[in-house]
Amino acid sequence: MKEIHAADLKQIEAFHHVPEDQLEWMIRQSSHYELAENAFLAQPGDLLNATHILISGRIEIYRLQNHSRIFVAELMPGSITGMLPFSRAKNAFAYLQCVDASQLMSFPLEKMRELIVSHYELTQALVIVMTTRVREFTELEQQNEKIMALGKLSAGLAHELNNPAAAIIRGSLSLKKHLQLQPDAFKKLISVQMAPEEIDAINEKLFAVLANKSRPVLTMMQRSEQEDELLEWLDDNQIDDVMDMAENFVEFGITMDVLEEMQSRIKKEDLSPVLTWINTNLTTERMVADIQEASGRIADLIGSVKSFTHMDRGGEKDFTDIHIGLRNTLIMLNYKLKHAKVKVIEDFDHNLPQLKAMVGELNQVWTNLIDNAIDALDGQPDPELRISTCLDKEYIRVTICDNGPGIPPEIRSRIFDPFFTTKPIGKGTGLGLDVVMRIVRQHSGSVTLHSSPGKTEFLVCFPING
Repeated sequence: MKEIHAADLKQIEAFHHVPEDQLEWMIRQSSHYELAENAFLAQPGDLLNATHILISGRIEIYRLQNHSRIFVAELMPGSITGMLPFSRAKNAFAYLQCVDASQLMSFPLEKMRELIVSHYELTQALVIVMTTRVREFTELEQQNEKIMALGKLSAGLAHELNNPAAAIIRGSLSLKKHLQLQPDAFKKLISVQMAPEEIDAINEKLFAVLANKSRPVLTMMQRSEQEDELLEWLDDNQIDDVMDMAENFVEFGITMDVLEEMQSRIKKEDLSPVLTWINTNLTTERMVADIQEASGRIADLIGSVKSFTHMDRGGEKDFTDIHIGLRNTLIMLNYKLKHAKVKVIEDFDHNLPQLKAMVGELNQVWTNLIDNAIDALDGQPDPELRISTCLDKEYIRVTICDNGPGIPPEIRSRIFDPFFTTKPIGKGTGLGLDVVMRIVRQHSGSVTLHSSPGKTEFLVCFPING
């Protein structure tokens, strides 16, 4: 193992301007050792009890997320890690594993006070290392937090898009098959001899039926009774292919009176092909309507995504209806809400003035708070999420409340701290509420927590003209 001198530490950028006597003191107070390849310097949860300086070798920093190894950084010779002066960190947050056999020098925690009191330049150098490390890791973890949030949203969105997309595929295949069955019906139809005024009357009746959007809403019993009546009438009049005719006629509001009026205008032998032609048009209309509804659902989801991400705007503040962002967030998290069987209650004051804010950032606040509430409600009986808005003097107040188990008193003061999380490894980075606090402060607002078993609420206040 190589013997370390002040000149060796002077080669490390962080120690360029530290006096040699201070470096020699740190070398004497430190332990010097080697770790074999694949050995761990630290694992998540380990107490930080020393400042480690990597003399030779390589150490990889990584985290486990859903049993997958997520690379964080790689320490090369000259890297400084572990406990640093004035750091509030108490435990390691990741795995530090040797890629190669590595030599380390570890300055113990119990000597930290003497370092701070007696060795100013060395302390200053290590503080600079700490602030740089915090900034770099914060930026990295914020990016990871956004990626994780995007993963959750994309999974839910994929599920939400899957249903209407599948409906479109089914509907288009059914429509294609339906249209392929038309030749026989068309052959019978063109053999019908009708006067122009009779054709006009039938056309007028058909398009009136198609245009009628105010059809009565029937109970299952009422629908069944009407279908039975129509089937009996169709059988009595020897109408062919009545399998779905009665169902279609009831769906579009074609009653016995309408059929009898048509019957009075059409020759008996022409009634069956005419009604078959009408039924064919109604079936086509239903299939096209189903496809339109499904494609409309996809368009709505895409519109919600665009509005949620605010992708068509810059980073400037703009006036917005706060309820649009809340509803778009609920749409983005709809799959997760349904999966957890959460009942959502909206108590919105729709008379609120518009809020001046960065809408994309605002949506990050709602996403983190609502997503955390859903996680808290997982496995709870009768889970309920209440979102309310109101005017509080010159502020708009949004309350997000769940009836989950609550947040223990001993950790309430820490939940907004960077990297603090109560979730298992891989479920969160501990930056969700830190992001919330940062964005709220950026808007000159405030966020307050009240929690007890069965009720946890976050009160977020934004100045209207912030």
